[in-house]
Amino acid sequence: MKENNMEKTKDYLRIALIVASLVGAYALFNYASNYSLSVVSSSAPSLWISEEGKATAVPDIASFTFKVVTEGDTNIGSLQKNNTEKIDAAIDYIKSEGVDAKDITTLSYEITPRYRTYACTAGLYSAEVRVTACPPADIVGYAISQGVEVKVRDFEKIGGLLAGVVKNGANNVSNLSFRIDDLTDVQNQARAEAIKKAKEKAAGMAKAGGFRLGRLLSFNEDTPYYPVYYGKDMAMGMGGAETAAAPRIEAGSQEISVRVTLRYQIKN
Repeated sequence: MKENNMEKTKDYLRIALIVASLVGAYALFNYASNYSLSVVSSSAPSLWISEEGKATAVPDIASFTFKVVTEGDTNIGSLQKNNTEKIDAAIDYIKSEGVDAKDITTLSYEITPRYRTYACTAGLYSAEVRVTACPPADIVGYAISQGVEVKVRDFEKIGGLLAGVVKNGANNVSNLSFRIDDLTDVQNQARAEAIKKAKEKAAGMAKAGGFRLGRLLSFNEDTPYYPVYYGKDMAMGMGGAETAAAPRIEAGSQEISVRVTLRYQIKN
């Protein structure tokens, strides 16, 4: 009985040794493969190719900012009330035109003192210089400014909104811009063009240089710049103007660029 148990134990040990040997051999092979790959990647002759791809798309979001600036005496409470009524009227108008509340953002709110300063005078009397000291500046009033950004998804309404906020209290409208909301599709198009151009260029260089291309060793993509087109600042008059005309707005198109860099192994 003891002899049978000893034989079984020996069999288990043999199996364990075989399994350990196989695992070790696999690990060694895997290490050697990875090391070989790293050597090829870092020191083997290689070809770097950079190309740019472009795609054109029509913007689908416009945005602009408007402000209500109220100036007056030192009664801040009265100025705030006046400013708030105008900004609320402009925002209510925008919402009534179908703009979602999530597309209306308050950007700034400022209360700035207005000063009265005094000029210093100096005169020459005989050999002495006489200087009249300047008194400190006085606060004679305040200016209150509140700015709001509006995103517009229906481009047919842009001109009317620009004029409408002025009619409803805004006295500064600026930073009209256009952009593409989801860049995924147009970016993919530009990337595909860049990769195609890089591959064709690499193949042409290999043919001209009398060598063959090996495997692709690396791929890099530069962070693309997405242009946002701005219109000119528009100071459209004081709030409440009945004659504010709706401007004609054209969104045009935008070109998106993607640059890729491919690195190929060179074979003789």
